[in-house]
Formats: sequence, structure tokens, C-alpha cells
Amino acid sequence: MSTEVSPTRERLLSKLGGYAGLLLVVLLIAVPLYWILVSSLKERPDIYTVPVSWWPDPLTFDNYTSVGGGVAFTDYLRNSIIITSVLTVVQVVLGVLSAFALAFLRFPGRTLVLLLIIGSLMVPNQITVISNYALVAQLGWRNTFAGIIVPLAGVAFGTFLMRNHFMSLPKEIIEAAEMDAAGPLRMLWRVVLPMSWPTLIAFTLITIVNEWNQYLWPLLMADDARVAPLPVGLAQLQNSEGLTNWGPVLAGTVLTALPILVIFLLLQRHMIKGLTAGAVKG
Repeated sequence: MSTEVSPTRERLLSKLGGYAGLLLVVLLIAVPLYWILVSSLKERPDIYTVPVSWWPDPLTFDNYTSVGGGVAFTDYLRNSIIITSVLTVVQVVLGVLSAFALAFLRFPGRTLVLLLIIGSLMVPNQITVISNYALVAQLGWRNTFAGIIVPLAGVAFGTFLMRNHFMSLPKEIIEAAEMDAAGPLRMLWRVVLPMSWPTLIAFTLITIVNEWNQYLWPLLMADDARVAPLPVGLAQLQNSEGLTNWGPVLAGTVLTALPILVIFLLLQRHMIKGLTAGAVKG
């Protein structure tokens, strides 16, 4: 009796396995997020009920109104917007310019610079915290935006990402631009960037998410709500509410994640648009 599996059945089992794995991943990600959102809309005793209630009854927004009473939430939000905006602009500009130089310009030590950039990617950020802290403290930048922003302005990952993308661009187009006597900045703006929007947007999105979620370094640099970002504010909110009142903390978590989620959705749409607009018909 034959035990061979037909190709059609094998493909079906493969698809079912793929869908099952995808469903598992979605559940692992979606269930905690759903629980945070639902719990932020519950009254305080309902958060701790057993068995667990998966829908707020009654639904209340008191936790959201309590966030501003626990900490200066608007100040932390303003600081996060300032820090993230400045760091995103600085890192994207420096990353694109340095990647363009490493990809298209010829200068002594270019390979060594690239190796140093790749090597810096292998060094955990936590290792440099002590030396950076000592330097910033000597400069008198503690509890200032400069003390938070300047040490985080490195663009090793962005430079490596954009440089690899620039190296994959069609050499014929680059050579044509050079034959037209296009200068470096003109070639970057008119030739290279129009072909690089998907990667550039992905780089921007990664930068925004990373800088919005910065916690350790701002926690060391900031003494109060004047310059501290939202992740530090959430920690302060948890300390003020204690371990028995998670409603405002979860509401603050939702409010913290909401702006970055909106930005992600907007940039994702533009990323898809860039990918389809860059298609070449054969």
C-alpha cells in the first residue's frame, strides 16, 4: 500500500502550516496589545477580576483623564516630539550624505571608514553609556536637549543600509549622470534619491521608532519633565500610581504608542507607493 503524499495534498498541507504559523504570530502580537487597550478602558477593580473579562463592562475613560494628573504628560509628549524630530532629520541627512560618499566618491581611507562603521554596529550601545555620560556631564549638558540628542545622533546603521542600497543601483544610470557632468549634490538629488525612496522611507521609519522609544539614555540625562521623553514619563507614572493601579499606566501606554502607530501607517502607505512607482516596465 503506497504511503506517498500527492503534490496537491503536499501543497495544501504546506499552506495550512504557513497559515497556522502566521496565525500564531498574529496572536502572540495582537493579544497583548488588545489586552492593554481593553484594560485601559476598564474600571480599576475590573482589571484584576478572575476569570479575565475580555471586554470592558462598563466602559470608562477615567484612566485617560487620570494620566495627566499623575505626571506632566503633555510635557513628556512635547519632549518626545522634539527629540524624535531632531534626531530623525539629523540621522537621515547624515546617513544619506555619508552613504553617498562611501558609495560614489573616491577618497583615501574609504574602506577603513566603512570597516569602522560596520565595527561600530557590533558594539552594544550600553557599553558607551559611561564614557558618554562622563563627557556630557563635563560639557554641562545634563538635563538639556543637547545632552540627549548629540550622543544619539550616530548613523552607523543608516549609513550601512543606504550605502548598500546605493551600490545596488544600476551603474548605467550613474555613469550617464557622470557623463552629463552632474556634480555630487545634483546627482544625489536628481538621480540617486528618486530611485531610493522606498529604502529611504524605511530608514526614516526605523529611525522614528527607535528614537521615540529611547529610554535608558534620556533616563540618565533628564532630571525632570523639562527634557525627558514619554518612555521616562511612563516610568514616572508607574512610580506615582504604584503597582495596584495599572489603569492610568496602560492608558498612558496606549497614548504613547498611538502617535508612532499613525506615523507607521502613513509611512507604510508611502513606502508601497514608492515601490510601485519605481517599477520598470519591460
